[in-house]
Amino acid sequence: MNFFEHQDQARRKTGHLVVLFVLAVLLLIGMTQLLVMGVLGWLNGVPLQEWQQAFQYFSLPTLLKVAAAIGMIVTLASGYKLLQLSGGGKVVAEAMGGRLLNINSDDADERKLLNVVQEMAIASGTPVPPVYLMEEDGINAFAAGYKPTDAVIGVTRGCVQQLDRDELQGVIAHEFSHIFNGDMRLNIRLIGVLNGILVIGMIGYFILRSVSRTGYRSRSSKNNSALPFLALGAGLMAIGYAGTFFGNWIKAAVSRQREFLADSSAVQFTRNPAGISGALKKIGGFSAGSKIEHPQAGELSHMFFGQAVKPFLSSMMATHPPLAERISRVDPNWNGRFDSASQTASTTASNSYQQPQTSASALSGAVSGFTPGASSVVATAVSDELLNSIGGTDDKHVDYARNLLASLPEEVLDAASEPYGARALVYCLLLDNDDSVREKQWSLLKENANSVVFSFTRQLHVSFEMDAQLRLPLLELSLSALKQLTTEQYDQFRKNVISLMQADARIDLHEWALYRVLLHHLSPAKIKLAELGSIRSLKLVGKACGLLLSAMAEAGAEKGEAGLQQAQQSFAVATKTLGLHRLQLVRRDEYELADLSRALQVLCRLQPLQKPRLLKALCACVTHDGEIKPVEVELIRAIALNLDCPMPPLVVNR
Repeated sequence: MNFFEHQDQARRKTGHLVVLFVLAVLLLIGMTQLLVMGVLGWLNGVPLQEWQQAFQYFSLPTLLKVAAAIGMIVTLASGYKLLQLSGGGKVVAEAMGGRLLNINSDDADERKLLNVVQEMAIASGTPVPPVYLMEEDGINAFAAGYKPTDAVIGVTRGCVQQLDRDELQGVIAHEFSHIFNGDMRLNIRLIGVLNGILVIGMIGYFILRSVSRTGYRSRSSKNNSALPFLALGAGLMAIGYAGTFFGNWIKAAVSRQREFLADSSAVQFTRNPAGISGALKKIGGFSAGSKIEHPQAGELSHMFFGQAVKPFLSSMMATHPPLAERISRVDPNWNGRFDSASQTASTTASNSYQQPQTSASALSGAVSGFTPGASSVVATAVSDELLNSIGGTDDKHVDYARNLLASLPEEVLDAASEPYGARALVYCLLLDNDDSVREKQWSLLKENANSVVFSFTRQLHVSFEMDAQLRLPLLELSLSALKQLTTEQYDQFRKNVISLMQADARIDLHEWALYRVLLHHLSPAKIKLAELGSIRSLKLVGKACGLLLSAMAEAGAEKGEAGLQQAQQSFAVATKTLGLHRLQLVRRDEYELADLSRALQVLCRLQPLQKPRLLKALCACVTHDGEIKPVEVELIRAIALNLDCPMPPLVVNR
């Protein structure tokens, strides 16, 4: 099963969750209706031994009122909880007491963790997610967010201290698989559903508590008028908490299956079963295990790497499979003994990155995975690999990421880690090779950019030569820091980026694609609400597909009549791959880049199983001439990133 199938499965599981949610609400309505009938009968003097008479209070108007009340309460409670979590993974991490880490930290544990996360992000072709550290002794971690654009990684102090580097990498790879497989959105929706059901019990508790304090103060009083309301409160509590029990059972069952999938994906990513199995063995041999002490741990227990809280009825309500079963699936030869955790795991030399060994001159080749100096490779050898690697990675991608990070100067890594430097780094990536254009860009920055950012940009430009092929990986490294910009800072940054791209009076497709990556990951959440919904068929968005394929076909073609013919041939091959034969090539002077941006936003809403067809058509477009260039690979990867389909670097000739 590949990335797109996992995403589609998660989407269908979300659909199943909605069905279960509706059934749960209907059951709540039925049980509450019976309770209301009993209370009305009691208030009207129906003896308990003649309870059947209470059915006279069962009527369509009463049923509709109860149904409307319960439905409204549950829906509002679920919606309110989901609204609280609409800020993405950041909200979840902060709710768990997480602290955002900065790469400039002097703490060895924190540096090791950040290095591993950066390595996995670059290897998988995703932006580096913000990393939060929880001061918990247990060995645990989680990934949270709605999709890769707002994902965060949370890790406990115990996880970083007790695990060696390979084991920590296995845990992080496990969490990245949750990001790719669509589990994060499903996990957050589970929280909302359970909160909606739980609120019924909370209302019952409120009624019970209020009536016991006001209407039933004297135990010796013969006035029993408060008893029906006490019964109503107690009944609602029982109904609500019974619903919560079954909701938690559903949550646990869904979570257990997703954990097995994430474990196997972690092995696929790292090609090192000993990493994740070693982490699981240390959880079993550590006194604190994977326990989380935070009061919110129970609500978020299904999001963690290991069992965060001790479950009631452990085998039935556990959100994670037994450790022994998870280990045996990864390591069939396991002897059944758990490892003891080491307090010094984080300070050994083996847990640190090696000092840079690759020269700056080799960076251009290292960035795209091509051998330095290679201008292209045979297309048939790599086009399928590009598609099959989406949402996954393996050891060659991890090696590539490790070498790239070791190759980058420390000042570049430092700049990518904080908002001022990250803005300067992006500005450097957009500086033109033409001296006259670049001088115009410097003038624009001096006039409009923050003075500190402008100084950083000057310093970086002088000390480090930015190759065009570095743009995407450096942008991925910078996005986490750029997410910390205030609204005012972001607006000015976006305007400066546009002015730099327009300084030469034109914007090429590579600049546009990178700008769209920035917008896609940094736009405020309220703007992203327009992206909700899904599109079932490519035929419904044929115009958008045609516009994107036209831009791609012309981007790889030469100028003049020969180039137009080449573009038309590439476009024809792409549309044939897509199965939309009636589409016509749209020339560059017939559309604005704003039209292309709107087309890409529409295509982002395609259902998961429709996206590989589009990406395959894009690959067919650039490989029509029988070869693929590094810049073409980076362009496809940038567009894939805009479509929330993370594509690892193409690693060839290794």
